[in-house]
Amino acid sequence: MRLVWKLLRRHISLPQFAGFFFANLLGMLIVLLALQFYSDVKPIFSEEDGFIRPDYLILSKRISTLNTIGLGSVNTFSEREMKNLESQPFAKRVGAFTASHYKVSCSMGIDGVAQIGTEMFFESVPDAFVDVDLQKWHFSEGDDYVPIILPKTYLAIYNFGFAQSQNLPKLSEGVVGMVEMTISMRGNGMNEYIKGRVIGFSTRLNTILAPESFIRWSNQRYAPDAEEEPSRIILEVSNPADDAIVNYINEKGYEMEDDKLDAGRMTFFLRIVSGIVMLVGLLISALSFYILMLSIYLLVEKNTEKMRTLLLIGYSPARVALPYQLLTIGMNAAVLLLAIGGLVLVRSLYMKQLWSVFPKMYDGSILPAIVLGIVLFAVVSLVNVLIIRHRINQIWKN
Repeated sequence: MRLVWKLLRRHISLPQFAGFFFANLLGMLIVLLALQFYSDVKPIFSEEDGFIRPDYLILSKRISTLNTIGLGSVNTFSEREMKNLESQPFAKRVGAFTASHYKVSCSMGIDGVAQIGTEMFFESVPDAFVDVDLQKWHFSEGDDYVPIILPKTYLAIYNFGFAQSQNLPKLSEGVVGMVEMTISMRGNGMNEYIKGRVIGFSTRLNTILAPESFIRWSNQRYAPDAEEEPSRIILEVSNPADDAIVNYINEKGYEMEDDKLDAGRMTFFLRIVSGIVMLVGLLISALSFYILMLSIYLLVEKNTEKMRTLLLIGYSPARVALPYQLLTIGMNAAVLLLAIGGLVLVRSLYMKQLWSVFPKMYDGSILPAIVLGIVLFAVVSLVNVLIIRHRINQIWKN
Protein backbone atom coordinates (compact mmCIF):
# COMPACT_ATOMS: atom_id res chain seq x y z
CA MET A 1 0.00 0.00 0.00
CA ARG A 2 2.78 2.44 0.93
CA LEU A 3 4.57 1.62 -2.31
CA VAL A 4 1.51 2.58 -4.34
CA TRP A 5 1.15 5.81 -2.37
CA LYS A 6 4.79 6.67 -3.12
CA LEU A 7 4.22 6.12 -6.83
CA LEU A 8 1.08 8.22 -6.66
CA ARG A 9 2.73 11.17 -4.92
CA ARG A 10 5.61 11.30 -7.43
CA HIS A 11 3.34 12.20 -10.33
CA ILE A 12 0.62 14.32 -8.69
CA SER A 13 0.13 17.66 -10.45
CA LEU A 14 -0.97 20.13 -7.82
CA PRO A 15 -2.24 22.76 -10.33
CA GLN A 16 -4.46 20.14 -12.00
CA PHE A 17 -5.98 18.94 -8.73
CA ALA A 18 -6.34 22.49 -7.42
CA GLY A 19 -8.22 23.39 -10.59
CA PHE A 20 -10.51 20.41 -10.13
CA PHE A 21 -11.01 21.15 -6.45
CA PHE A 22 -12.03 24.79 -6.81
CA ALA A 23 -14.13 24.20 -9.92
CA ASN A 24 -15.99 21.39 -8.19
CA LEU A 25 -16.40 23.53 -5.06
CA LEU A 26 -17.83 26.38 -7.12
CA GLY A 27 -20.21 24.07 -8.97
CA MET A 28 -21.40 22.35 -5.79
CA LEU A 29 -21.89 25.69 -4.00
CA ILE A 30 -23.92 27.12 -6.90
CA VAL A 31 -26.18 24.06 -7.00
CA LEU A 32 -26.82 24.07 -3.25
CA LEU A 33 -27.36 27.84 -3.12
CA ALA A 34 -29.83 27.76 -6.01
CA LEU A 35 -31.93 25.09 -4.31
CA GLN A 36 -31.72 26.75 -0.89
CA PHE A 37 -32.52 30.23 -2.15
CA TYR A 38 -35.53 28.93 -4.07
CA SER A 39 -36.74 27.06 -0.96
CA ASP A 40 -36.31 30.16 1.20
CA VAL A 41 -37.93 32.64 -1.17
CA LYS A 42 -40.76 30.48 -2.52
CA PRO A 43 -43.02 30.87 0.59
CA ILE A 44 -43.00 34.64 0.11
CA PHE A 45 -44.74 34.15 -3.21
CA SER A 46 -46.68 30.93 -3.09
CA GLU A 47 -47.40 29.53 0.37
CA GLU A 48 -50.69 30.06 2.14
CA ASP A 49 -49.13 32.71 4.40
CA GLY A 50 -47.25 34.43 1.57
CA PHE A 51 -47.94 37.98 0.55
CA ILE A 52 -49.27 36.85 -2.83
CA ARG A 53 -50.62 33.65 -4.22
CA PRO A 54 -49.49 33.86 -7.83
CA ASP A 55 -51.17 30.99 -9.57
CA TYR A 56 -54.76 32.05 -8.85
CA LEU A 57 -56.60 34.38 -11.21
CA ILE A 58 -59.97 36.08 -10.62
CA LEU A 59 -62.01 36.43 -13.81
CA SER A 60 -65.17 38.37 -14.56
CA LYS A 61 -66.97 39.67 -17.63
CA ARG A 62 -66.70 43.24 -18.82
CA ILE A 63 -69.54 45.55 -17.86
CA SER A 64 -70.54 47.91 -20.67
CA THR A 65 -72.87 50.90 -20.77
CA LEU A 66 -75.58 48.64 -22.23
CA ASN A 67 -75.23 46.36 -19.22
CA THR A 68 -75.78 49.37 -16.97
CA ILE A 69 -79.15 50.15 -18.58
CA GLY A 70 -80.09 46.49 -18.77
CA LEU A 71 -79.70 45.96 -22.53
CA GLY A 72 -76.37 44.17 -22.76
CA SER A 73 -75.49 40.51 -22.54
CA VAL A 74 -75.48 38.72 -19.21
CA ASN A 75 -72.41 39.12 -16.99
CA THR A 76 -72.58 35.68 -15.41
CA PHE A 77 -70.69 32.51 -16.34
CA SER A 78 -72.71 29.58 -17.60
CA GLU A 79 -71.91 25.98 -16.76
CA ARG A 80 -70.70 25.46 -20.33
CA GLU A 81 -68.31 28.42 -20.13
CA MET A 82 -66.84 27.14 -16.89
CA LYS A 83 -66.35 23.64 -18.31
CA ASN A 84 -64.73 25.13 -21.40
CA LEU A 85 -62.33 27.10 -19.23
CA GLU A 86 -61.55 24.07 -17.08
CA SER A 87 -60.70 22.04 -20.19
CA GLN A 88 -57.96 24.47 -21.26
CA PRO A 89 -54.38 23.12 -20.99
CA PHE A 90 -53.30 25.92 -18.64
CA ALA A 91 -56.17 25.39 -16.15
CA LYS A 92 -55.76 23.20 -13.06
CA ARG A 93 -58.96 24.02 -11.18
CA VAL A 94 -61.91 26.36 -11.60
CA GLY A 95 -64.13 27.59 -8.78
CA ALA A 96 -67.17 29.85 -8.77
CA PHE A 97 -67.93 32.80 -6.53
CA THR A 98 -71.38 32.36 -5.01
CA ALA A 99 -72.89 35.67 -3.91
CA SER A 100 -75.60 36.35 -1.34
CA HIS A 101 -78.83 37.39 -3.12
CA TYR A 102 -80.55 38.96 -0.12
CA LYS A 103 -79.98 42.14 1.83
CA VAL A 104 -77.30 42.02 4.51
CA SER A 105 -76.39 44.59 7.12
CA CYS A 106 -73.95 44.37 9.97
CA SER A 107 -73.38 46.21 13.25
CA MET A 108 -70.12 45.85 15.14
CA GLY A 109 -69.22 46.75 18.69
CA ILE A 110 -67.59 45.67 21.93
CA ASP A 111 -69.35 44.54 25.12
CA GLY A 112 -72.72 44.68 23.42
CA VAL A 113 -72.44 48.37 22.48
CA ALA A 114 -72.78 48.93 18.72
CA GLN A 115 -70.09 51.20 17.29
CA ILE A 116 -70.31 50.82 13.51
CA GLY A 117 -73.15 49.73 11.25
CA THR A 118 -73.10 49.18 7.51
CA GLU A 119 -74.79 47.47 4.59
CA MET A 120 -72.69 44.64 3.25
CA PHE A 121 -72.69 41.45 1.21
CA PHE A 122 -71.27 37.94 1.32
CA GLU A 123 -69.55 35.75 -1.22
CA SER A 124 -68.13 32.26 -1.03
CA VAL A 125 -65.69 30.11 -2.98
CA PRO A 126 -64.90 26.39 -2.68
CA ASP A 127 -62.86 25.70 0.44
CA ALA A 128 -59.82 24.63 -1.61
CA PHE A 129 -59.34 28.25 -2.73
CA VAL A 130 -59.48 29.80 0.76
CA ASP A 131 -56.07 30.98 2.00
CA VAL A 132 -56.55 30.87 5.80
CA ASP A 133 -56.73 28.11 8.41
CA LEU A 134 -59.83 26.02 7.63
CA GLN A 135 -60.27 24.49 11.10
CA LYS A 136 -62.96 27.06 11.97
CA TRP A 137 -64.18 27.45 8.40
CA HIS A 138 -67.50 25.57 8.53
CA PHE A 139 -71.19 26.30 9.08
CA SER A 140 -74.24 24.18 9.70
CA GLU A 141 -77.83 25.32 10.18
CA GLY A 142 -78.36 26.10 13.85
CA ASP A 143 -74.77 27.23 14.54
CA ASP A 144 -74.38 30.17 16.90
CA TYR A 145 -72.26 32.22 14.54
CA VAL A 146 -71.01 32.37 10.95
CA PRO A 147 -67.22 32.59 10.35
CA ILE A 148 -66.13 35.45 8.14
CA ILE A 149 -62.92 36.21 6.25
CA LEU A 150 -62.15 39.82 5.36
CA PRO A 151 -59.63 41.14 2.83
CA LYS A 152 -56.52 42.61 4.40
CA THR A 153 -57.03 45.68 2.24
CA TYR A 154 -60.29 46.42 4.08
CA LEU A 155 -58.45 46.58 7.40
CA ALA A 156 -55.82 48.87 5.88
CA ILE A 157 -58.53 51.17 4.46
CA TYR A 158 -60.22 51.38 7.85
CA ASN A 159 -57.03 51.98 9.85
CA PHE A 160 -55.37 54.49 7.54
CA GLY A 161 -58.44 56.10 6.03
CA PHE A 162 -61.72 55.96 7.90
CA ALA A 163 -60.42 55.59 11.48
CA GLN A 164 -57.84 58.31 11.03
CA SER A 165 -60.35 60.80 9.62
CA GLN A 166 -63.01 60.02 12.27
CA ASN A 167 -60.62 59.89 15.26
CA LEU A 168 -61.51 56.24 15.85
CA PRO A 169 -59.08 53.69 17.30
CA LYS A 170 -57.01 51.64 14.87
CA LEU A 171 -57.55 47.89 14.96
CA SER A 172 -55.13 44.99 14.65
CA GLU A 173 -56.12 41.63 13.16
CA GLY A 174 -56.32 40.14 16.64
CA VAL A 175 -58.62 42.87 17.93
CA VAL A 176 -60.93 42.54 14.92
CA GLY A 177 -61.31 38.85 15.76
CA MET A 178 -62.73 39.85 19.15
CA VAL A 179 -65.20 42.40 17.79
CA GLU A 180 -68.84 41.34 18.11
CA MET A 181 -70.76 41.33 14.84
CA THR A 182 -74.53 41.12 14.50
CA ILE A 183 -75.62 40.30 10.99
CA SER A 184 -79.11 41.06 9.73
CA MET A 185 -80.40 39.01 6.77
CA ARG A 186 -83.56 40.22 5.02
CA GLY A 187 -85.43 38.51 2.22
CA ASN A 188 -88.34 36.25 1.33
CA GLY A 189 -90.50 38.07 3.90
CA MET A 190 -88.06 37.37 6.77
CA ASN A 191 -85.64 39.47 8.82
CA GLU A 192 -83.38 37.36 11.00
CA TYR A 193 -80.14 37.89 12.91
CA ILE A 194 -77.03 35.83 13.43
CA LYS A 195 -73.70 36.47 15.07
CA GLY A 196 -70.58 36.80 12.95
CA ARG A 197 -66.93 36.28 13.81
CA VAL A 198 -63.88 37.28 11.78
CA ILE A 199 -61.52 34.30 11.78
CA GLY A 200 -58.91 35.57 9.34
CA PHE A 201 -57.84 37.97 6.63
CA SER A 202 -57.25 37.02 3.01
CA THR A 203 -54.55 38.37 0.75
CA ARG A 204 -55.88 36.42 -2.23
CA LEU A 205 -59.57 37.28 -2.40
CA ASN A 206 -60.78 40.86 -2.30
CA THR A 207 -64.27 40.16 -0.97
CA ILE A 208 -66.15 39.38 2.26
CA LEU A 209 -66.09 35.60 2.48
CA ALA A 210 -68.46 33.26 4.28
CA PRO A 211 -68.46 29.45 4.05
CA GLU A 212 -70.01 28.04 0.91
CA SER A 213 -72.42 25.98 3.02
CA PHE A 214 -73.70 29.16 4.70
CA ILE A 215 -74.20 31.02 1.40
CA ARG A 216 -76.13 28.16 -0.16
CA TRP A 217 -78.27 27.70 2.94
CA SER A 218 -79.03 31.43 3.31
CA ASN A 219 -79.74 31.93 -0.41
CA GLN A 220 -82.19 29.05 -0.32
CA ARG A 221 -83.85 30.54 2.77
CA TYR A 222 -83.96 34.26 1.92
CA ALA A 223 -83.74 34.31 -1.90
CA PRO A 224 -84.97 30.94 -3.23
CA ASP A 225 -85.77 32.30 -6.69
CA ALA A 226 -82.50 34.17 -7.29
CA GLU A 227 -80.23 33.46 -10.23
CA GLU A 228 -77.50 30.97 -9.34
CA GLU A 229 -74.95 31.54 -12.13
CA PRO A 230 -71.72 33.15 -10.82
CA SER A 231 -70.53 36.56 -11.96
CA ARG A 232 -66.91 35.86 -10.98
CA ILE A 233 -64.76 32.74 -11.08
CA ILE A 234 -61.40 31.84 -9.59
CA LEU A 235 -58.93 29.96 -11.76
CA GLU A 236 -55.83 28.04 -10.68
CA VAL A 237 -53.27 27.83 -13.47
CA SER A 238 -50.23 25.60 -13.90
CA ASN A 239 -48.02 28.20 -15.57
CA PRO A 240 -48.99 31.86 -14.98
CA ALA A 241 -46.55 33.02 -17.66
CA ASP A 242 -48.31 31.02 -20.39
CA ASP A 243 -49.32 33.37 -23.21
CA ALA A 244 -52.31 31.14 -23.88
CA ILE A 245 -53.95 32.51 -20.71
CA VAL A 246 -53.86 36.11 -21.92
CA ASN A 247 -54.95 35.07 -25.42
CA TYR A 248 -57.90 33.10 -24.06
CA ILE A 249 -59.01 35.89 -21.73
CA ASN A 250 -58.82 38.49 -24.51
CA GLU A 251 -60.63 36.22 -26.95
CA LYS A 252 -63.49 35.62 -24.52
CA GLY A 253 -63.68 39.27 -23.44
CA TYR A 254 -63.03 38.48 -19.79
CA GLU A 255 -61.42 40.78 -17.25
CA MET A 256 -58.81 39.84 -14.69
CA GLU A 257 -57.97 41.39 -11.34
CA ASP A 258 -54.90 43.62 -11.47
CA ASP A 259 -51.43 42.27 -10.75
CA LYS A 260 -52.50 38.63 -10.47
CA LEU A 261 -50.89 37.55 -13.73
CA ASP A 262 -47.81 39.69 -13.07
CA ALA A 263 -47.41 38.04 -9.65
CA GLY A 264 -47.73 34.64 -11.28
CA ARG A 265 -45.10 35.52 -13.83
CA MET A 266 -42.82 36.66 -11.02
CA THR A 267 -43.03 33.26 -9.32
CA PHE A 268 -42.64 31.38 -12.60
CA PHE A 269 -39.62 33.55 -13.38
CA LEU A 270 -38.17 32.63 -9.97
CA ARG A 271 -38.53 28.94 -10.80
CA ILE A 272 -36.90 29.39 -14.21
CA VAL A 273 -33.96 31.40 -12.85
CA SER A 274 -33.39 28.93 -10.02
CA GLY A 275 -33.47 26.06 -12.51
CA ILE A 276 -30.99 27.80 -14.83
CA VAL A 277 -28.62 28.55 -11.94
CA MET A 278 -28.78 24.91 -10.82
CA LEU A 279 -28.05 23.74 -14.36
CA VAL A 280 -25.04 26.07 -14.54
CA GLY A 281 -23.80 24.67 -11.23
CA LEU A 282 -24.30 21.11 -12.43
CA LEU A 283 -22.46 21.93 -15.66
CA ILE A 284 -19.49 23.34 -13.70
CA SER A 285 -19.51 20.27 -11.47
CA ALA A 286 -19.59 17.99 -14.52
CA LEU A 287 -16.65 19.84 -16.09
CA SER A 288 -14.68 19.64 -12.85
CA PHE A 289 -15.48 15.93 -12.66
CA TYR A 290 -14.10 15.58 -16.19
CA ILE A 291 -10.94 17.43 -15.14
CA LEU A 292 -10.53 15.07 -12.20
CA MET A 293 -10.90 12.00 -14.38
CA LEU A 294 -8.34 13.34 -16.83
CA SER A 295 -5.96 13.94 -13.94
CA ILE A 296 -6.50 10.44 -12.54
CA TYR A 297 -6.08 8.91 -15.99
CA LEU A 298 -2.86 10.86 -16.43
CA LEU A 299 -1.56 9.55 -13.10
CA VAL A 300 -2.50 6.00 -14.04
CA GLU A 301 -0.89 6.28 -17.47
CA LYS A 302 2.32 7.65 -15.99
CA ASN A 303 2.48 4.71 -13.59
CA THR A 304 1.21 2.01 -15.97
CA GLU A 305 4.45 0.05 -16.10
CA LYS A 306 4.97 0.20 -12.35
CA MET A 307 1.37 -0.84 -11.72
CA ARG A 308 1.73 -3.75 -14.11
CA THR A 309 4.78 -4.82 -12.13
CA LEU A 310 2.85 -4.53 -8.85
CA LEU A 311 0.02 -6.62 -10.29
CA LEU A 312 2.46 -9.26 -11.52
CA ILE A 313 4.15 -9.63 -8.13
CA GLY A 314 0.82 -10.27 -6.38
CA TYR A 315 -0.96 -6.98 -5.73
CA SER A 316 -4.67 -7.28 -6.51
CA PRO A 317 -6.37 -4.73 -8.84
CA ALA A 318 -8.53 -3.54 -5.92
CA ARG A 319 -5.44 -2.87 -3.78
CA VAL A 320 -3.69 -0.98 -6.56
CA ALA A 321 -6.82 1.10 -7.30
CA LEU A 322 -7.55 1.93 -3.64
CA PRO A 323 -5.16 4.93 -3.24
CA TYR A 324 -6.57 6.62 -6.32
CA GLN A 325 -10.13 5.96 -5.14
CA LEU A 326 -9.39 7.30 -1.65
CA LEU A 327 -7.83 10.41 -3.20
CA THR A 328 -10.93 11.24 -5.24
CA ILE A 329 -13.34 10.42 -2.39
CA GLY A 330 -11.32 12.58 0.00
CA MET A 331 -11.34 15.51 -2.39
CA ASN A 332 -15.07 15.12 -3.02
CA ALA A 333 -15.75 15.00 0.72
CA ALA A 334 -13.69 18.15 1.28
CA VAL A 335 -15.63 19.86 -1.50
CA LEU A 336 -18.95 18.85 0.10
CA LEU A 337 -17.98 20.10 3.56
CA LEU A 338 -16.67 23.42 2.26
CA ALA A 339 -19.74 23.87 0.05
CA ILE A 340 -22.09 23.32 3.02
CA GLY A 341 -20.04 25.80 5.06
CA GLY A 342 -20.24 28.33 2.23
CA LEU A 343 -23.97 27.71 1.94
CA VAL A 344 -24.54 28.43 5.64
CA LEU A 345 -22.46 31.61 5.43
CA VAL A 346 -24.07 33.02 2.28
CA ARG A 347 -27.57 32.07 3.48
CA SER A 348 -27.07 33.92 6.75
CA LEU A 349 -26.23 37.05 4.75
CA TYR A 350 -29.21 37.04 2.38
CA MET A 351 -31.69 35.89 5.06
CA LYS A 352 -30.91 39.03 7.10
CA GLN A 353 -31.92 41.12 4.12
CA LEU A 354 -35.08 39.10 3.50
CA TRP A 355 -36.14 39.28 7.16
CA SER A 356 -35.71 43.06 7.11
CA VAL A 357 -38.26 43.22 4.27
CA PHE A 358 -40.52 40.32 5.35
CA PRO A 359 -40.30 40.07 9.18
CA LYS A 360 -42.84 37.22 9.34
CA MET A 361 -41.06 35.13 6.73
CA TYR A 362 -40.70 31.48 7.69
CA ASP A 363 -37.16 30.31 8.42
CA GLY A 364 -36.87 27.11 6.40
CA SER A 365 -34.46 24.23 6.79
CA ILE A 366 -31.19 23.72 4.92
CA LEU A 367 -31.66 19.95 5.13
CA PRO A 368 -32.89 19.56 1.49
CA ALA A 369 -29.77 21.32 0.20
CA ILE A 370 -27.52 19.17 2.41
CA VAL A 371 -29.28 16.01 1.19
CA LEU A 372 -28.78 17.14 -2.41
CA GLY A 373 -25.09 17.74 -1.71
CA ILE A 374 -24.71 14.27 -0.17
CA VAL A 375 -26.46 12.70 -3.16
CA LEU A 376 -24.16 14.51 -5.61
CA PHE A 377 -21.13 13.50 -3.53
CA ALA A 378 -22.24 9.86 -3.49
CA VAL A 379 -22.98 9.74 -7.22
CA VAL A 380 -19.74 11.45 -8.28
CA SER A 381 -17.62 9.39 -5.88
CA LEU A 382 -19.24 6.14 -6.99
CA VAL A 383 -18.63 6.95 -10.66
CA ASN A 384 -15.01 7.88 -9.85
CA VAL A 385 -14.44 4.61 -7.98
CA LEU A 386 -15.94 2.51 -10.79
CA ILE A 387 -14.00 4.27 -13.55
CA ILE A 388 -10.67 3.95 -11.69
CA ARG A 389 -11.32 0.28 -10.97
CA HIS A 390 -12.24 -0.32 -14.60
CA ARG A 391 -8.97 1.28 -15.79
CA ILE A 392 -6.83 -0.77 -13.36
CA ASN A 393 -8.63 -3.93 -14.52
CA GLN A 394 -7.79 -3.05 -18.11
CA ILE A 395 -4.11 -2.79 -17.19
CA TRP A 396 -4.35 -6.15 -15.38
CA LYS A 397 -5.97 -7.87 -18.32
CA ASN A 398 -3.43 -6.53 -20.79
